[in-house]
Amino acid sequence: MAAAAESIQPTRGELLKLRNRIKLAERGHELLEEKRDALITEFFDVLDRLEDIREKMEERLKEAFKDLIEAMAVMGTPDVRKSANAATRDIEVDVDMRSIMGVGVPVIEFEDFERKATERGYSLHQTSSKLDEASKEFETALNTVLELAEVESTVKSLAKEIEKTKRRVNSLEHVLIPRLEEAKEYIEFRLAEMEREDFFRLKRIKAKMR
Repeated sequence: MAAAAESIQPTRGELLKLRNRIKLAERGHELLEEKRDALITEFFDVLDRLEDIREKMEERLKEAFKDLIEAMAVMGTPDVRKSANAATRDIEVDVDMRSIMGVGVPVIEFEDFERKATERGYSLHQTSSKLDEASKEFETALNTVLELAEVESTVKSLAKEIEKTKRRVNSLEHVLIPRLEEAKEYIEFRLAEMEREDFFRLKRIKAKMR
């Protein structure tokens, strides 16, 4: 038996405590395994959503840059830059939190960034329609970028919690529960040994009395 087990008092009270601790540890291990499996399922669901949003964002940005290049070819870079400066505005983004199985993940709230052509601040008569198309694509892409940021953060938080839960499961399974089982077996062994000693001692006393 290990030295740690031998330091425990071999009493029936201690044995009862150990049995209760083992039951609690095994129940905790079972619950953590359930949590880990549920988190992994949620993780892959969100990961699929992440891939869809990323593809959507890349496609929108691709179209936006294509239209922007065409607008620059028609209008010239200085005029496009001037129009872009005129269209500059402040945007408001609120970040809140929600819980997924006890894991805090962000919720990014914002108004739709897409505007009408007349709301962008530049002259429609002095610009190309390609600039309007590029502006629309970039504004739509910005919605997707923020959506992507929310989902990416969720994926990272879930991955971190999964790793943390895995470590706790492994610690219970490979360290704590075996250690408690070893201590229980040691006490059971010592109690059985003590009972045998008491039995032979009683037998010798009876023999002397006869």
